[in-house]
Amino acid sequence: MNYTLIKDCINLLQDFETETRTCPDLYPGTIQGFKAWISDKENTGKEEHSEEPYWEGKENGRTPESAISTLLVHLNRYAKTYSKSAISDSEFSTQEDFIYLINLKAFGEMTKMVLIKKNIQDKPVGMLIIARLLRQGLIEQMDSDEDKRSKLIQISERGLMVLEKQMNKIRQATTIVSGNLSHSEKMELIRILNKLDQFHYPIFSRNIPSEQLINTVNDEYPFKDQ
Repeated sequence: MNYTLIKDCINLLQDFETETRTCPDLYPGTIQGFKAWISDKENTGKEEHSEEPYWEGKENGRTPESAISTLLVHLNRYAKTYSKSAISDSEFSTQEDFIYLINLKAFGEMTKMVLIKKNIQDKPVGMLIIARLLRQGLIEQMDSDEDKRSKLIQISERGLMVLEKQMNKIRQATTIVSGNLSHSEKMELIRILNKLDQFHYPIFSRNIPSEQLINTVNDEYPFKDQ
């Protein structure tokens, strides 16, 4: 019996457990998760020296930053069209309606502002969505035990029922959005998008006035190639 190989496998499993403890959704503690982790570890860095991809307008001097911004806008619009289809026969008016409910189901009761911030929306827009969900009986409001001046909201039994009824189509829509990406490509995309989200969210949370936003960010964050 090759005990060295067994020892190497155990060490590899220990590395897997340590590195993925903070991201169980990316790599579940199963043989499939372990195999995906190994595959991604093997592929990491292989693309670093590959040729740059083509993007529209590159030959005319269009910057990669411009291409990234445009592609993110396009992908958001594609995702909205699939979400619109997923709720076409439901009580939901917009994709934000079911996203609010999904967050309440996943994270439990919270204040209105916490929910609005979690969905990266301005207060006026978020309050309109919450008011609509309250009118429909999909969420319910209660006093906070910690602060009587504060109101908490949670998904109602009716909201759970309506959401569950539509979840199959919602899952189908989210599957379509990821298109023809391989598992490894999905994992890499999640890492990149998480990095962008972690950069932008603290800025968004500061509620910097629009007329000051770009200048403030440019002053505080020197943008250089990483």
